[in-house]
Amino acid sequence: MLTRFLQLSENNSFFLFGARGTGKSTLIRQRFGGKGSLYINLLLPEEEEKFARDPQELLAFVTALPEDVTHVVLDEIQKIPKLLDVIHELIETTDKIFIMTGSSARKLKHGGANLLAGRAFVYHFFPFSWLELKEKFNLNDALSFGMLPKIWSMNTADDKKQFLRAYTYTYLKEEVWSEQLIRQLDPFRRFLEVAAQCNGKIINYSNISRDVGVDDKTVREYFSILEDTLLGFVLEPWQHSFRKRLSLKPKFYFFDVGVTRALANMLTMPLNPRTSYFGELFEHFVILECKKLASYFQEDFRFSYLKTKDDAEIDLIVERPGQPLLCIEIKSSTSVRREDLRSLMELSKDLGECEAVCFSMDSRRKKIDGITVFPWQEGIRTYFYRERA
Repeated sequence: MLTRFLQLSENNSFFLFGARGTGKSTLIRQRFGGKGSLYINLLLPEEEEKFARDPQELLAFVTALPEDVTHVVLDEIQKIPKLLDVIHELIETTDKIFIMTGSSARKLKHGGANLLAGRAFVYHFFPFSWLELKEKFNLNDALSFGMLPKIWSMNTADDKKQFLRAYTYTYLKEEVWSEQLIRQLDPFRRFLEVAAQCNGKIINYSNISRDVGVDDKTVREYFSILEDTLLGFVLEPWQHSFRKRLSLKPKFYFFDVGVTRALANMLTMPLNPRTSYFGELFEHFVILECKKLASYFQEDFRFSYLKTKDDAEIDLIVERPGQPLLCIEIKSSTSVRREDLRSLMELSKDLGECEAVCFSMDSRRKKIDGITVFPWQEGIRTYFYRERA
């Protein structure tokens, strides 16, 4: 059984948010299963119906628990946001610890839900990291099928493709349609394909709205749904009093490479390391690894990207409290050369005190005009992983 990096409090109530299939329920059962926990799965129709009809039922159940039951787990809390008012009362009046998981924050954010006003910690959970997989990890598989735990228990490429297609269908059916987040399914389905094809690129709302057949406002709402259902995140442009004119438009990244390929109908597209498509997948994968490990180990890090109007770009800007700005260029090349780093060299000079590095597929670390080129594994481990005592 693989050990996940996320450390969870045992003595304080908390929310655990993560997309479906990341292993939230498995993690909670591993760490809080057994006789000391009451487990309520709100994905079960009978449980959802019971508590939706009368949220006060939870009060009756919890106050009747014996002393040796210390934790109450509510899986997929977004199904019944009104339960949070009851949980708030129970946190104040009992010594029970509440664990609330969710694969969507939309109803909680937009429905005025009681988020317990700091009485519960908030954690975020992600697909596997390559460091969690250890010797099981294979880069080609990761770029082809992503890092969802279920993928890494499957033996054939066909099974992995079928799973990813089923995953996207389940997302549409259970996270979007059944929760009535949209009025029409077909435009949103088309939007998912277009958005996946534009993954990692600057968002052009007008172009996407034209391709999907809806207005710009609807496209913005669709992206908001993707964020709220934890299917992706916006990477904002870096803001600075910079002598060059900077792009001020955000990028969007889906939360998993395999899911992105499935949504874009690209699962049968072969991977060739010398193609731009491979480079895009590799960049996406590395950014996701940096983000998830920073969430687990370096919570104060802030991410953005930098691009000038003449298309000079730095793939990832990381603001680290008390440390110089970290500028990361990501290259899928196995032999990075000086000309590959021209933009990073020029732009980093204008940024003042900063650390400019490159994560690549080079087999050894090397230095080019003051820029350290890391094998990607070493780079990620150096800047985003931290050994715990």
